Amino acid sequence: MSTKTKKRLKQESDGSYILKLVLYLIIGSQWLYIATPHGTKLSIPVGVVVGAIFAMHDHFQIDRKIEYALLLATMLVGYFAQIGMFVSV
Repeated sequence: MSTKTKKRLKQESDGSYILKLVLYLIIGSQWLYIATPHGTKLSIPVGVVVGAIFAMHDHFQIDRKIEYALLLATMLVGYFAQIGMFVSV
């Protein structure tokens, strides 16, 4: 690659990359818990869905696999830590 080609490639700064990872940590751990009067509880991982949409539309798509792995890991943490919104119907 020539130096002109290297300059044309857009690079993401370290600070914005870390901020994006923190965003995926927070969003990926969000769950929607719906409790019915019968005592059943429905858990929906809304954070993973929203985070996956963000990852698909990211301008820098180089680290998409890392973002998906981070979303899945935080989804499990959010489920066991009961992080999210609780709705009683």
